[in-house]
Amino acid sequence: MRFRHPDGSTVHLAYCTNVHPAETLDGVLAQLRDHCEPVRRRLGRDRLGIGLWLAKDAARALVTDPSALRGLRCELDRRGLEVVTLNGFPYEGFGAEEVKYRVYTPDWADPERLEYTTSLARLLAGLLPDDVVDGSISTLPLAWRTAHDTERAEASRLALRTLAERLDALQELTGRSLRIALEPEPGCVVETTHDAIAPLTAIGHDRIGICVDTCHLATSFEDPHTALDDLAGAGIPVVKSQLSAALHAEQPHLPEVREALRAFAEPRFLHQTRTSTAAGLRGTDDLAEALAGDTLPDGAPWRAHFHVPLHAAPTAPLTSTLPVLKTALTRLVGGPHPLTHHLEVETYTWQALPPELRPRGRAQLADGIAAELTLARDLLTDLGLKELP
Repeated sequence: MRFRHPDGSTVHLAYCTNVHPAETLDGVLAQLRDHCEPVRRRLGRDRLGIGLWLAKDAARALVTDPSALRGLRCELDRRGLEVVTLNGFPYEGFGAEEVKYRVYTPDWADPERLEYTTSLARLLAGLLPDDVVDGSISTLPLAWRTAHDTERAEASRLALRTLAERLDALQELTGRSLRIALEPEPGCVVETTHDAIAPLTAIGHDRIGICVDTCHLATSFEDPHTALDDLAGAGIPVVKSQLSAALHAEQPHLPEVREALRAFAEPRFLHQTRTSTAAGLRGTDDLAEALAGDTLPDGAPWRAHFHVPLHAAPTAPLTSTLPVLKTALTRLVGGPHPLTHHLEVETYTWQALPPELRPRGRAQLADGIAAELTLARDLLTDLGLKELP
């Protein structure tokens, strides 16, 4: 979906396909048929943006076979879909029964991450619509914190500088300008937007910026205004923003709140949980750990890294951090000029919701994703953007 900002520039809104597990090219093509096109039809749109996730096997199949890439591009066009951004965070296995810490490997100190992301850039250059020259790829924020020492930090910096040079060369070859966005996430080396400033300054290349995920921002109790002001002051570009909402528990000391939270402590994804105390941010790596005894102080609200549907906050006594998303979005695209032109709804946890909240079948999932995009569209038009055909 495209929107015209009052300054005349185009803002793109997509939804991320990592909600539909697929490891192979055939799986990606099935996604377009079974999920993405039905969402577009529900929205009554001739064209729908998708933030494509290509696992390493699918990416390898496309990058080694130009005819396969042309075929994917034709399939996108045929189904009324377009791609201006890729989600390059998960490498493989995002649809596995247990993902947890595996999603952070390989990290940016491993050569596989550089080669995978280089492949994604080459593919995106071939997938961009004919009238679009700018593309974005979000990626993990260097590494999970426990696997990162001085040597690996330097290896990560060198890899990202190498990638920036390759993106420069790719633009010379194709005329397409691609940028990479580190996505701060709780528990990682770059947990917050503030944490991103030092490494991105050290890399020192405008091809490498940040992806503001509003669920991660809220989970770490970051104030959107402060975060975006700090990034602007440091000259760090917001390449992309993922529109998402975290799980919020206002009174985690209450037994009924603990019980409600337990329904969201599931075995597939990691749900980092944080609380803001007078002594600073405190947290656990997973929600189940936070619920075990007195591991996490419960005198102040808790927030958990669980991407809850934007349009359907959990029932009381829980809620979501949608207000943080709204505040961030106002700053991102509500000013005289957009801070970013790429927005992506990223609720990948539909099937990890408590059983009674999960969609039953493809049709209900498509309904839910369409409802999220409708909410995002309304927020954008309320900010003065005009929806384009």
